[in-house]
Amino acid sequence: MRFEAAPEYDVFPTRERPLKPYVAAVRAARHTVPLIRALDPEAVVADILTVAAGMAAELEDRPWVTLVPHFLPMFERGLPPYSIGAVLPRTAAGRQLWSRMKSFLAQGERQGRRELNGARERLGLPPQEHVQGGISRRLALIATFPQLEYPRSAWEPWARVTGPLLWEQPFPDTEPPPGDDPLVLIAPSTSQDPKQRMLAAALEGLAGEPVRVLATTNRREPPQPLDVPPNARVVDWVSYARTMPRCAAVVCHAGHGTVARSLACGVPVVACPAAGDMAENAARVRWARVGVSLPRRFVTPRGVRLAVRRALADSAYAENAGRLADWAKGHDGAAMAADELERL
Repeated sequence: MRFEAAPEYDVFPTRERPLKPYVAAVRAARHTVPLIRALDPEAVVADILTVAAGMAAELEDRPWVTLVPHFLPMFERGLPPYSIGAVLPRTAAGRQLWSRMKSFLAQGERQGRRELNGARERLGLPPQEHVQGGISRRLALIATFPQLEYPRSAWEPWARVTGPLLWEQPFPDTEPPPGDDPLVLIAPSTSQDPKQRMLAAALEGLAGEPVRVLATTNRREPPQPLDVPPNARVVDWVSYARTMPRCAAVVCHAGHGTVARSLACGVPVVACPAAGDMAENAARVRWARVGVSLPRRFVTPRGVRLAVRRALADSAYAENAGRLADWAKGHDGAAMAADELERL
């Protein structure tokens, strides 16, 4: 099996050259066709957000596969809509409430289908009858823990939950602060919270607590100097794979990759969602009882302190996270995804 990455083309919207999303997708699809033709692949794998690659594959009559690097975002009656951060309802009344949103959400899905079909028409492709057309109906690899997926009445035969696909830059060990107190890792997002609000709140809130704090700026310098307490150490970068197994808790913005790595290491999460689908990830953490969810308005020194105390005090969080780590040891997400591609 050979994998190739497509080169970057100047097709995406910028401030200097604004483009509507599907205008960019049509242009990107046309740029990608020569690459597919030259490589002559048996299949094309594309991220759920990159509809251009799937359309380019169709133009060259190649099967295309969608990689969903988080939870399946498709709506089902009784489930809360994806990305709003709502936990699975526990009662029939709650399920009925979310089911009533189906007609409202269907309007948006139909609008998305019309816009995508407009792009397909400009490329000479036939229209799609189904919604969520950015997800392949041949094969969709759902790269997350099945234990974090809300139960559905039925899974589509083309959807495969493989487990998370974990990767990081190689990096040496980072020494935590000395001592024997539980180690807490502060792992901010690399794209959200540019002012490092969560990092500053965590350092202040955990000062004086019976924990050791290892915090990383992830190479995003805060606008103001950080006040680092004696029980903490702040570094530019850490290896999550090397550091998290030594931790008792991970405080993060709840990006899926960080959450998945923490749980694969058996470490409960204190999820402080900043934006986008982070709220959904935090809701799944709370629902599966593998950590604590802290809404953005409560990401203060006191809020972080209380959330970490709760995560460390209740052994159920670590036990549940440990069960996911045990599952991950026997289910290699990358190997399972590769097997699905081979079968295709």
